[in-house]
Amino acid sequence: MKKCVCLIGKPNVGKSTIFNKLIKEKKSIIMDEPGITRDRIYGVVNFNDKKFSLIDTGGLTDGREDFNKEIKIQAELAIDEADLILFVVDGKYGLDTTDFYIKDLLRRTSKEVIVLVNKMDNKERLENMYEFYELGFDKVIPVSGEHNIGFKEVLEEITKDITNNETSDNHIPRFSIIGRPNVGKSSLINALLNEERAIVSDIAGTTRDAIDTKFTYDKKEYIIVDTAGLRKKGRIYENVEKYSYLRSIRAIEESDVCVVVINAEEGIIEHDKHILGYAIDAGKGIVLAVNKWDKVNDPDSAIKVWKKKIANEFQFAPYIKVVFLSALTKKRIHTLMPEILSAYENNKKEIKTSLLNNVIMDAVSFKIPPSYKGKRLKIYFVSETGVNPPKFTFQVNNKGLLHFSYERYLENKIRENFDLTGTPIILQFKNKNEREE
Repeated sequence: MKKCVCLIGKPNVGKSTIFNKLIKEKKSIIMDEPGITRDRIYGVVNFNDKKFSLIDTGGLTDGREDFNKEIKIQAELAIDEADLILFVVDGKYGLDTTDFYIKDLLRRTSKEVIVLVNKMDNKERLENMYEFYELGFDKVIPVSGEHNIGFKEVLEEITKDITNNETSDNHIPRFSIIGRPNVGKSSLINALLNEERAIVSDIAGTTRDAIDTKFTYDKKEYIIVDTAGLRKKGRIYENVEKYSYLRSIRAIEESDVCVVVINAEEGIIEHDKHILGYAIDAGKGIVLAVNKWDKVNDPDSAIKVWKKKIANEFQFAPYIKVVFLSALTKKRIHTLMPEILSAYENNKKEIKTSLLNNVIMDAVSFKIPPSYKGKRLKIYFVSETGVNPPKFTFQVNNKGLLHFSYERYLENKIRENFDLTGTPIILQFKNKNEREE
């Protein structure tokens, strides 16, 4: 199971800045006005080939504002789900009653807590570090989100007990079934397992938690995970639904392959694209399962229409694998597992460096990179530097000369020559002799 870490603290201490630094994206909104982040925001942190999930939460106060009740509920759900808590405090202004209120809240849990003293970017503030040990937690680390100070120590502390992401020999592949409510996820699992393992009903939202089931296919063990239906955030009302949403997101992070289920009766809607995006962002193998195919008239000709529709609606992921089936009648159910296994293998595929370089050099010879202000991108060398998903690192003269259309061209050439259907891939460009971040 992947480690889950959450950021907790009062408003305006810099949680969102720290969150963005750790995930290396600008995902949380950063403003000087307290209370901007009201919902939980999720991300994945990679450090030294190790991964963990990170949750940003709204600023907690001991005040009486109405919206603070909602923030507290969200924060408590994040605390409950987390394995480790990063308690962020303000190194510039020191501790106040709200910090001690949050301290009492965290003390009531059995979770490990690391205190991050933010804004520690000058000598005078560092000399006052001992004040923050008053909170009573053993681990206190000075950081500066704005100046990128102290994060290596934080990451080393978080990841010290996480094993590398590389698949071990005894790893049991995990497949999660994800999608909107009432698209037939539980029915699909029952059909695969050939037994009534999950509760199946026509009432949307029956599955409230992520449920793991071990099963055997072709004499090998696998784990299949049933998840709660992922609703649009604006339609999540009950606290238990918010908890289910968190569990579903974490189930995606911990899976090797995600089966995104859509309803053939309803067709493709915008939220189906968002759900597929969760799996892509997590770098998972992906299979799109069009369920309730028994409800479709003239299924043979309908497949052609649906394939065109999928290609049009999911242009951002042309590599996904697609199956058409009925969980209710089990028609075409046999087509699902082979595609899941293919996506799983491709997600962890390793490609020989010599073959990869031959493909890229041929591609460059066929189509020279466009010039910009008299300068042109040069590619010296490429190698695969990671799996789950496959990651390809290009050594170049100046990565600033790379145009997004040429990057897409290179990705297409890699996919044309190596079977990477069913998995996203990452292309990273580094200037020659540039160190890995």
